This record gives sequence, structure tokens and C-alpha cells, in this order.
Amino acid sequence: MRKSDKLLADLKLLHPKLIDLSLGRIERLLAKLGNPHEKLPPVVHIAGTNGKGSTTAFLKAMLSAAGLRVHVYTSPHLVRFHERIELAGPDGVSQPIGEDQLVDVLTRTQAVNDGDDITQFEITTAAAFLAFAETPADVILLEVGLGGRLDATNVVQQPALTIITPVSMDHAEKLGHTIGLIAAEKAGILKRGVPCIVAQQDDEALAVIVDTAHRTGAKPIVWGQDFDAFEQNGRLVVQTETRVLDLPLPALVGRHQIVNAGTAVTAALQIEALRQNEAAIERGLLTAKWPARMQRLDSGPLPDLLGRNSELWLDGGHNPSAGIALAQTLADLEERAPKPLYLICGMMGLKDATGFLSPFRGLVRHIVTVPIPGAHEAPFTPEVLAEVANQSDLSADSANDVESALKRIELLDQAPKRVLICGSLYLAGHVLARQEGVEVQGN
Repeated sequence: MRKSDKLLADLKLLHPKLIDLSLGRIERLLAKLGNPHEKLPPVVHIAGTNGKGSTTAFLKAMLSAAGLRVHVYTSPHLVRFHERIELAGPDGVSQPIGEDQLVDVLTRTQAVNDGDDITQFEITTAAAFLAFAETPADVILLEVGLGGRLDATNVVQQPALTIITPVSMDHAEKLGHTIGLIAAEKAGILKRGVPCIVAQQDDEALAVIVDTAHRTGAKPIVWGQDFDAFEQNGRLVVQTETRVLDLPLPALVGRHQIVNAGTAVTAALQIEALRQNEAAIERGLLTAKWPARMQRLDSGPLPDLLGRNSELWLDGGHNPSAGIALAQTLADLEERAPKPLYLICGMMGLKDATGFLSPFRGLVRHIVTVPIPGAHEAPFTPEVLAEVANQSDLSADSANDVESALKRIELLDQAPKRVLICGSLYLAGHVLARQEGVEVQGN
């Protein structure tokens, strides 16, 4: 067992029995650490339901292409916890934090916390701030963990820029049961005088975000009003009030990536090092990588279970909006290169499985549902998830694991086919770990 595994397991035991919704715990811990969050390079703070990770990936690639040193904070991780904290190296390349440095900042943070009640996300966020403050960089891309207003990352009082990616229904049990309530939580990252790039939104979400911006004195830059992005003649066109950029289509697959790429480009135009550096913006669009977002798995133990000329794809999308985006992407692929489509799906029990799966009706031939190994909360059992799919007029049955599901699909149809594994980032992490022959580090 790695030292970080043991430390992270110990930190989980500090979880409060009752969580008061406030930033008090992390603020107290950061004060004991010397307030590292006040000693950071300029911060770009990113909230939203869908597209946070992809937008962050585009922006990171653009900043790196411009020669800037970039720290990145994301969650959850897919395979190793270290992925959450990316540090800029002396060569300017961002890499997941090394084991020794992770153990160091976790140990120091744990010691200062001295057994006080705190969530694992709060204490690991404090450790990340410590690592960021002690490692030179030019900018930090700071992704919200959950919501925004009361998220541990929102202790940063004066970011250089904020971004709100598309808001949709997710984590309703914690953030609220309407789009407006969820948008209000996301808009909690807005700060007086700080520009906020607002991606394409549902009308209800947009009204809440714009109202919050006006009340807080933030400076909203709104999709459809202040900027737009669209595909035209195989190119990405991003239009602001003063500029029109004719750019290559983004490397990440899917029509929804036009929104994420356009949002990232508009954010880049607010950053001095990128404002006039269109070449870096182009390189960022072409080189951005974000695992488990319509990721093609070309080789390895899982693709090898399918016959020749079949395709295996992986995506961690898990809410209704993600289901719509994925179905559209697969419909586009079908139009360009027709192949029978099959899904392998596992989902967490609190997710809207009907809302996620319904967009695939009429598109997918069969779904095989699977468990999620090592899930941190109760997932759907494969049998229940298959029944949900069947009730949505989708053909489905269950299997014991992803390997069994792939073998079953191959038996059903020996022709070249397209298979998408989807429904959960935790399932996606398990798949990537299986591909690499390693164990997933617990979330």
C-alpha cells in the first residue's frame, strides 16, 4: 500500500457526523497552515455541471502552449488521487503531484488539523493549496468540487477570472431540486469586479447567474449575448463583441465540445498572455486531452475482447444533459461511419438513470448493465439498472463486470460494432485502471 493510500483512508475517518453548510472548517484549517490560499498565483475558478473538465483541459493546453506554468485542481480522480493536483514542473509541463510531495502536504495538513472534524475534500483541498503555494507557477485552474458557493475551493476571495459551464440537474439532493437553485449555488463563485465567462445555459439558470452577477458586482460575459461559438465549414468560429476567431475544431470529440471550446477560447481572451496569441489558442484546441470524455480505447485488454474493426469508447457522463450530448455525438458518428451501437452502463444510485438513458432510445441496439467496483456510495445494482433501461423501451440485461459485458456483446453480434462504456466517472476510472493493469486508488 502506498503511504498516500493510508493517509487518505485516515482522513476519511475525520468526516463530521453532521455537516454544517459553511466554509468554516476549511477556513480554520487554512489559518493554521498560514493561509496558503492567499499566496497563490492568479486563479481561474471554474464551476458548472457539465463541461468543467473539458473547459479546464482546453484552457490548460492553451496556457501551456503560450509558455505559462499551470497548476490544475480537479475532482474526482479516475485512477490515482494524484491526478487531482497537477503541478507545473520546472520545464513548464504540468504533471500529477508526486507521491512524496503528496504524502508531505497531506501529513502536514493532517498534523495541523489535529483530529478536528473535517471532510476529506476539505482537508485535501487545503493540502492542494499548500502544494500550489509552495511550487512556482503563473496561473492556477481551480475546479469546483461540488456546487460553488460553499465548496472548499471558494475560500479564494479574489480570482483573476471565473467560468460557469452549462448548469443542469445533478446532485439535486445537495444543491437543490430545480435548475434555478443549482445555478444559484454555482453562481456563488462570482466575485465583485471579476469577469465571469458564462457558457451556454438553460434560460432559468442564466437568469439566476446574471442576477447574481449584478447583485455581487461581477462582470458577466454571456454566451449568446457577449460571445458565441459554432462550427462552420469544418472550423470553430468564436465571435465576441470585438473579435472573430477562425479556429480548428477541438481535439475532444462531440458537438457539445464546441460549447466547451468556445467558452475556453473566450476565457483565454481575458488572459493577457493569450489575448493576442492566437497560435497558442489554436495549439490548445488541437492538443487538449481529457480522459474518459468520449475517449477511444484502441488497444489493451478490453478492446481486445471485441472483434476486428470494432470500436470501444469510454465516457464518464452520468446526468440527463450528458446523456443527450453523448447520444448526439454517437448519432453524428453513426452518420459518418455506420456501425451497430451497444452500451455498457453502470451508474450511482442517486443519479437519474431514466433521464440519462432515454436519449439513446432508437439509437442503441442493446445495453448491458454492470456493477461499479469499489464505489464510494451505493450504485444501482446491474439488475435494477437493466430494469430501468427496459422500462425506458431500451433492450437491456446485466453482467457481472465489464469484461463479461464485452464478451456478451461480441456473442450477440460478431460484425464490426461501436461500444460505449458510460454512466459513471467511477466506472470510467475502473476501466482505465483495468487497461493499465493497476488498482483504482479510493475516492
